[in-house]
Amino acid sequence: QVQLVESGGGLVQAGGSLRLSCVASGSIYSMNIMGWYRQASDKERELVATITTGISHFGDTHYADSVKGRFTISGNSASNMFLQMNNLKPEDTGTYYCRGAYKDGTSTRNNFWGQGTQVAVSS
Repeated sequence: QVQLVESGGGLVQAGGSLRLSCVASGSIYSMNIMGWYRQASDKERELVATITTGISHFGDTHYADSVKGRFTISGNSASNMFLQMNNLKPEDTGTYYCRGAYKDGTSTRNNFWGQGTQVAVSS
């Protein structure tokens, strides 16, 4: 139904920046919220940031406390979503995944994931 492809990961020194991209194809209007998650090798997958992408409700964002003030999530359409990561820290290292879903009140459906892109921050 939906395919998500991430790009933009890489190796960066602490204090540097990266910009991740997620391109969605398929039934993009089956999603009204998209987000970035990350997973370090020794941790469970965690939420980084989300943005609403519905036609009538676009651009509301939420961030994990650990990235507030450093990361910015944005999207120019339901097909393109970005994560600008500034002032990177070694603890930001991990695999970053693009996620799309449809949320209606307390119900969430149509959960999609990309393959992930690697981010490594050296000290």
